Amino acid sequence: MPGLMGRLNLIFKSKFSKALDRAENPNETLDYSYEEQLRQLQNVKRGVADVTTAKKRLEMQYTTMKQQVDKLDDQARQALKAGREDLAREALSRKAAAESQLEGIMTQGQQLEAQQQKLIAGERTLQTKVESFRTQKEVIKAQYSAAEAQVRIGEAATGIGEQMADVGLAVQRAKDKTEQMQARAGAIEELTAAGALEDFTASGDDIDRQLSQISQSGQVDDELAKMKAELDSGGEAPKPLPEGETDAK
Repeated sequence: MPGLMGRLNLIFKSKFSKALDRAENPNETLDYSYEEQLRQLQNVKRGVADVTTAKKRLEMQYTTMKQQVDKLDDQARQALKAGREDLAREALSRKAAAESQLEGIMTQGQQLEAQQQKLIAGERTLQTKVESFRTQKEVIKAQYSAAEAQVRIGEAATGIGEQMADVGLAVQRAKDKTEQMQARAGAIEELTAAGALEDFTASGDDIDRQLSQISQSGQVDDELAKMKAELDSGGEAPKPLPEGETDAK
């Protein structure tokens, strides 16, 4: 059973592969592949834009936090001048927390900068590949179209194509039917001449037709004998005289 199932699976795969090969159009496949590469390139560009946006937000946060640090430092100095060491200590404590956040923002910014540069380099590489593939696919499509046209012309000229084969079969069937009709017409003509077929379009029955043929045959014999007699007498048959005249010799 496993061997039988394996063979069935192999047959199914081979049949399916052959059907796919017939249905596959290289031009459509190349265009689809190019569109997929364009989508990937667009996704990379979107990623670059997202990283750049995040980096810009960090820069804005860094600027705001730096301004906060400077402000807290100034407040601490003013508190000391006013003799409020407690307020100065609080301001410096907040300044230290803000500076710690600044260091985190700087670290994140550096990471985003590296990621941005990596994405930009990948975008340039992919852009070059997409442009190269576009040129290559157009060349392949042109070559395939030319080869396809050449095959069609060759099939049409030699008659080995499917359409031309259908035309050839139609011509052969027309010839066979014509020969059959000619043979049937000859057979009917032969049977009619032999009297095997009755002419239903003629008036009278078969006896009347036979008597008519005998009568026509006797008339022909009489006219033939008359012509022979005229030729033997050396002239035409004597013409009848007008009434009241006699033939004087």
